[in-house]
Amino acid sequence: GYFAPVYRSASVACGASRAIFGRLSDCHFCSGDLMTALTELLHFDRQTQALGQVSGRLGWDQETMMPSGSSAQRGEEMAALEGVLHARRSDPRVGDWLAACDGQAFDRVTQAQLREIKTAYERAVKVPGDLAEAIASTTSMAQGKWAAARAEDDFAAFAPVLQEVLALKREEGQALAAGGDVYDAMLADYEPGTTASELDQMFGALRPGLVALRGEILEKPPAKSLQGFFDETVQLQIASELAQCFGYDLNCGRIDKAVHPFSSGSGQDVRITTRTDPSDPFNCFYSTIHEVGHGCYEQNVDPEYTLTAIGQGASMGVHESQSRIYENQLGRSRAFTEFLFAKMRAGFGDFGIESADEFYKAVNSVRNGFIRTEADEVQYNLHVLLRFDLERAMIAGDLQVQDLQSAWNDRFAADFGYEVPRASQGCLQDVHWSVGLFGYFPTYSLGNVYAGCLFERMTALNPDLDDQLRVGDLSKATAWLKESLQRHGALNLPRETITQACGAVPSEAPLLAYLQDKFSDLYDLSL
Repeated sequence: GYFAPVYRSASVACGASRAIFGRLSDCHFCSGDLMTALTELLHFDRQTQALGQVSGRLGWDQETMMPSGSSAQRGEEMAALEGVLHARRSDPRVGDWLAACDGQAFDRVTQAQLREIKTAYERAVKVPGDLAEAIASTTSMAQGKWAAARAEDDFAAFAPVLQEVLALKREEGQALAAGGDVYDAMLADYEPGTTASELDQMFGALRPGLVALRGEILEKPPAKSLQGFFDETVQLQIASELAQCFGYDLNCGRIDKAVHPFSSGSGQDVRITTRTDPSDPFNCFYSTIHEVGHGCYEQNVDPEYTLTAIGQGASMGVHESQSRIYENQLGRSRAFTEFLFAKMRAGFGDFGIESADEFYKAVNSVRNGFIRTEADEVQYNLHVLLRFDLERAMIAGDLQVQDLQSAWNDRFAADFGYEVPRASQGCLQDVHWSVGLFGYFPTYSLGNVYAGCLFERMTALNPDLDDQLRVGDLSKATAWLKESLQRHGALNLPRETITQACGAVPSEAPLLAYLQDKFSDLYDLSL
């Protein structure tokens, strides 16, 4: 799954709460002219943020409820709205208002808002309006063509529109980079302050340990599989119960079905999607828990920040840390799977698993597979690193679109040791490139690294965590995440957000230690 962002650079919302205005009006340094500039800037940006949320809702509708024949018109609608948004984001008055506020000793919250607004404005003025509209229109159309090509396993049918998207995004990246690294400029939309070379170093440290662990595990007998038919209505009922168990507020959200699960929205309207498979309820349950992690992050941002530039997640990597810690460290733990086992037995009866221990092994089974979103914790990051390397090569011009499928298949065979049989299990499985999300994929693995750091800190502070999870009580775990990370939104930069929550600079070491401990126990390894 993924969190469907209105670009952080587009989220240039104002601070509308009375609390913020109250602080400003009490500042001795706030002259009349300064207060006018600040008030006008915040009001203007509040409207921009609201329009950005409307655009996001159109995207949600496109993936969940829009009639299949509506894609062309929807593309035109989204392009028109993007034109309005781009004009607002690049409005010269924003630059004037920011200049009037520059250098003033505002409080921390206001400084963070102005930081995000300035970043957004500087990005917007670099991208021509007609290019922004072309990207919105083309990616809307490309999304429908991707879905059709995926259904037909026909990469050749998708390649031409992907080439159009790539050309437009490369042009955008060049404008943003202003002579610098184009991929880094794209990455900044999702993970500010991080470079591809830094990720290369971190991922390079991850890879050997993951490969070694994977090799040890696959030499062991596989875990038992679930057997039987799992009614999709019951799956969705249990999924809804799990969502609420993890703290998702259905009064301000909803759960729908989509081909590719995702989450969107912020504040009082945060929506998630899931999918069902009558032979695999884990797909539904863990997609739901994953998206609930995204959704709860957005729902738990301090209400004072709603519809402001900091009223959202700090980055896609930080966002992914929430979805992954909900799904894996909590949702796939031995303790919580005892709770889920009982719930599934009540809902489905006998499904071929006799004990909670067997069920835990089934939930965490490591076996060959093609689909990133269905991959186990050990192999997941190998799927992400493949995409990271391929998209960097496409952006750099070292890999042509027409060669993508063969390059994907060659890399997959090298990493996993077997061949990709069809495009829907290979380069057509993800929606991301069709909608122009170049630079997004590496944040998945970065999120796993962050989740490892957070879980290490959580368990140190809460030694009785397993006792709570065993009865389906997530309240203390999610409350700690809310208080230490989620409520702050984008108040701090991403790495600072994680460092503050964990009490240490993030590294890959806690994730590797967690995986080695967990799977050595599961598979009786010597590692």
